[in-house]
Amino acid sequence: MSQTWGDFQAVVQLSAGLNVAILSFVDISLPAIKERRRVFAKAQQELDMHRSAPGKVTSAAQLEHDCQVDEMNQKLYLLWKESSSFSSEEDSLIHSTGILGFIGAVLSLFLLWYSAEYYDASISVTGKFVIGLSFCSLIGAFIINFMTASQASVFTKQCNQIREEMRQKL
Repeated sequence: MSQTWGDFQAVVQLSAGLNVAILSFVDISLPAIKERRRVFAKAQQELDMHRSAPGKVTSAAQLEHDCQVDEMNQKLYLLWKESSSFSSEEDSLIHSTGILGFIGAVLSLFLLWYSAEYYDASISVTGKFVIGLSFCSLIGAFIINFMTASQASVFTKQCNQIREEMRQKL
């Protein structure tokens, strides 16, 4: 007994629904990305406030303060430099998610139409493969967004540690 497209129609419907929903996966990583960028801007703003703080009582205290500000500036710069290369990758990954989501949604909607049109027709191995492929775009987009959000939160945490160190030292 061969399987028909009708036998797989529920699977195709699930694939279509999930692949249309994939377009909202960007919402997984966008808050983490925005938070990372906000924290970096806030850290730079705080460092600028410390840099322009009123002079210390003695020139030795002022020199020590300036050295500490320079040290924090160096740490922040190195972290920014490390995360700036990730920032361009971030935009590319979000773009890739959109492309995967669109391709998966179109493929799934086509499969949904095809399974309804040929409900009683026998499904081939190629048909099963294409249904599996429509799920792969969903998995790919989820992994991309999860990795992006994770990396953004790592940079945010490191920046917050530098900010905390600034509060303690300066």
